[in-house]
Parts: sequence; structure tokens; C-alpha cells
Amino acid sequence: MLLLLLSLLLVSSQSHSFPTDLNLPEHQTETRLRFAALDEVRLLANGLLQLGHSLKDFVQNTKNQINDIFQKLNIFDKSFYQLSALASEIKEEEEELKKTTVFLKANNEEIKSLSLEINSKVEDIIKERNHLRSQVGGLEEKLSGLSQSLLSTEQVAEISTFKEIIQTQEKSITDLLKAVNEQSEQLNNQRTKIKGLENKLSIQETAGNLQRNRQTNSLSGYLPYFTSDGSFSSDLPKDCGEVFNRGQKSSGLYAIKPHESKHFLVNCEFTEEGVFTVIQRRHDGSVDFDQSWEKYEDGFGDFSSEFWLGLKKIYAVARQGHSLLHVQIEDWRKEKHFIVYRYILEDAASNYTIHLKLQSSPAVDEYTVFRFSTKDHNDGNQDPNCAQDYTGGWWFSICGDINLNGKCIQSRPRKKGTHWKPGRGTTIFKASKISISHLTKPQTP
Repeated sequence: MLLLLLSLLLVSSQSHSFPTDLNLPEHQTETRLRFAALDEVRLLANGLLQLGHSLKDFVQNTKNQINDIFQKLNIFDKSFYQLSALASEIKEEEEELKKTTVFLKANNEEIKSLSLEINSKVEDIIKERNHLRSQVGGLEEKLSGLSQSLLSTEQVAEISTFKEIIQTQEKSITDLLKAVNEQSEQLNNQRTKIKGLENKLSIQETAGNLQRNRQTNSLSGYLPYFTSDGSFSSDLPKDCGEVFNRGQKSSGLYAIKPHESKHFLVNCEFTEEGVFTVIQRRHDGSVDFDQSWEKYEDGFGDFSSEFWLGLKKIYAVARQGHSLLHVQIEDWRKEKHFIVYRYILEDAASNYTIHLKLQSSPAVDEYTVFRFSTKDHNDGNQDPNCAQDYTGGWWFSICGDINLNGKCIQSRPRKKGTHWKPGRGTTIFKASKISISHLTKPQTP
């Protein structure tokens, strides 16, 4: 920069120097040249002074930016260390909980079988007691009709012994009933503990999955909503638009909880064009998209590479409204194509039927209807073999028009590959991204 400024000043001085008059005497010519050189020196000095101030400001700003970066790195390292320590504790506790759960389940089965056996014995004892009571009652009635003189000493002793045996059995039955009640209470307590441990184990497994996802994805997404007890915060945003409004400005993975839905992770993108939830991304064919209906409902793939979010989650995000559907594709010549739709997505009962209309054609009121199909699930499409012939699950209408989930192939047969035919001609492409953009105002269908 300094050399460039010096060059400009020298050129300027040459272009603005006073011309030498050949008709003037030699000492006058030298005097005029001397004064012109002094002005140039002053101009050069001013330029160098200004350059010095600019460099000083630039160095100071750079130092401030470096200090800010180091502060942020320190905060990030501290959060990363805390989360790693927490993950290790969670993993250890998870192993202990698994062992405890297996042990308690085994004890639960033993207690249950013992309780059934005790109940069966109690019922037999109660029947026997009732039978003995009836016999004793009959004997007492018979004895009451006999005279004491008719009974021998041996008979009286036998009757007394018989009564003592009955009383002893009644006491044993009472103790046994008490023991059964205690066993029943312990069994209920064991069941309650097992249920609590299973719930806690489920939470720990969720936390462990999130920790494993953290190793390949951004921390910024779900760290603000991940509590120290291994569970999500209850105050989760409903979509990526709300994530952005809460102050998150970096693209990455975030936990959301749409209305009437469970929480799940989504890939949020924050760009100058807007806020987007990415529901599909392909670029290298590393993930097989020729999957079953169940896989397309639940989602598959890797957020850090290629993935399909899942029809259930897509519907949960889309049903909240105020959004558009963005499609971006890149062909094998690295040319990119963009298209934006207004859309309405129906639920599973209608096979996630989607209604599409170009955003660029507001005067057109009619929507085009497409029904989602896979190789093992087709209901209502004109051609039931689209998913089998063209591979992958998609909103088919007429086979061959559009399929962004086919195989990533450049050679023939191209009909089995990913292709796009929104107008004239068919585009065979290698990469695609489908996103839901979140609007600040509702769009009128």
C-alpha cells in the first residue's frame, strides 16, 4: 500500500510540475524547479502522515478484533469442555442404569411369580380354614347335645388339642396374609422404581445421541436448550424462524418443537435471503434414497452430508403456515437453478398430498396436486409404478416430470436418476436442496 501511494504521488508530481520555458535564463529555470520539488515533498509528507494514521487505526482495529476472537474462543472451549465432561458422566450413569434396570427386571419377574404362588397357596389355605370351621361348628353342635358325663377325659383332651390346632392355623393364615400384603406393596414400589429408571434411561439415551451428533455437527444449535440433567428445555422454539428471532444468527443444527409435535433437530440456514429449514439435501450420492415408506416418514441420512428430514417432521413444520417452498438444484455443468412455490401440505391420512403453485405467478389461482409415493406404498397416483421405475420416494404426478430423490447418476438410463422438468426440456442434476422459508407475514393461498 505504501509503495502504491508513493508511486501515485510521484506520477502526480510529474504531471503537475511547472513546465520549463526554454526562453528563460538558466538560473530562473533552476529556481522554479527548486520550488516545485519542495511542494511535492510537502505533498508527499502529508500523504505519508495520513497513511501513518490510517495504518495506526487499522492496527488498533485488528488488535481489537483479535481480542474479541480470543474471548469467543475461550468461551467456546469452556462450553465444549463442560459439555464433554457432562457427556462422560451421562455415559457412565447410563451404563449403571442399564445394569440396574436388568437386575430390577429380573427381580420383578421373580417377585411376580412368587406373588402368584403365594396367592394360590393363600386361596387353598382359606378354603381349608373354611372347611375346618364348618367341621368344628358341626362338632360343637354335636357336643352341645351330649352330656358331659358321656365324654371321656381322652375325648375332651382330643377336642382341646383340635381347637388349638385350628387357632394356630388361623394365626398362620393371618401372618401369611400380612406377608402377602407387604410383598404386594414391595412389588408396586419395585414397578414404580423400574418405570422411573426406564424414563431416566430414555432421557440419558437421548442425551447420548445428542452428544454423538455434536461430534459431527454444530454445537450452537441445541446447546442453549440442553439442560444439565440430560433433557431438553421445555421452552423450545417452534421453528427456525423463532430460533432466529431469539437471537441465534449462525446456521446449524437447532432443537425445535412445533405445535402438537415432539421435539426434534433441524438444519437451520440464516442467509441474506432469509431464514430456512432444510428438509432435503443431496450432493454426492453417498446416501441411498431408494427407501421404504416408513423411512421416508421418519427421515434418514446425515445432517452433515445428505439427508431427508422425514414427512412427519416436514408436516409438523409446514402446518404452522407463513412459509414458502424453495427448490435449488445444480446440474452436471455446475449451473444452478432456483424455483419458489406457494404450497399446502396435507397429513399422513392423505399420503402427504402437496398442492403447489409458482410464487412468480400470483395471478394463477389454481394449485397442482401431487401425492407422495414410495416403492412399497402407492395410493392415488395415476401410474402406480413411478417409485419403482424411477427409484426413490417423491410427490409423483406424471412419471418422468420431477424426481429429486432418484439415484445420482449422469449416464443412462437417466429416467432412474434425479431429474427436473419444470418447463421445456429435462434437467439431469447432481445436487439439490429443498428448504422451507419462514415468512414474517402470512401468504394468502
